[in-house]
Amino acid sequence: RSLRTSLMYTKNENNCNIILISSPGPGEGKTTTIANLAITYANLGKKTLLVDSDLRKPVIHKVFNIDKTPGLTSYLSNNSNYDEIINSTDIKNLDIVTSGVVPPNPSELLDSKKMNDFIEEINNIYDVVLFDSPPLIAVTDANIVMKYTNQFCLVVRSGITQKGALERVITTIENQSKFKITGVIINAMSDNNSYGSGYYYNYYQYYYGSESES
Repeated sequence: RSLRTSLMYTKNENNCNIILISSPGPGEGKTTTIANLAITYANLGKKTLLVDSDLRKPVIHKVFNIDKTPGLTSYLSNNSNYDEIINSTDIKNLDIVTSGVVPPNPSELLDSKKMNDFIEEINNIYDVVLFDSPPLIAVTDANIVMKYTNQFCLVVRSGITQKGALERVITTIENQSKFKITGVIINAMSDNNSYGSGYYYNYYQYYYGSESES
């Protein structure tokens, strides 16, 4: 709820507030953060849409126990219309778009005209839209989605996020996307936390694969 309030104070004047949540790498709590944030917006009476734009390792459908398909990739590939990919939930005011089938070309789909069409559709219907995206360290998907959004929050986890990876991500965002980070969310803070070790980047490459392999 505190995060929701902070984002509302920094919101621009657009009718629909589109928020991107990502992290430097996996296991840092971005999906838990965005799912809870979506619920708090919905509980406030905001018509809310949660979109799983992690087209490589999607998990939102598991969190809410709904079918993964049809989803965003179905729409972007012209295999489903807009209405077919909107999933209502037991939570009032909260709808979900799952990822759909994992495609061979996620970056291209997210940077397509159909994605622009999708953004136009949701802009006219929802008060708040939240995008869950892949981590930023090895793929460009989040940077592509960033151009559709009003706000961007970076999730890091104390004791897990490697300092070098975080610095690299921030530098990349500043140099390539020119997008200003709205804020950083730090998970699992305690007196015993320290930054993760060097295995982090290699683990990520194994988990998601390199950009050239996607």
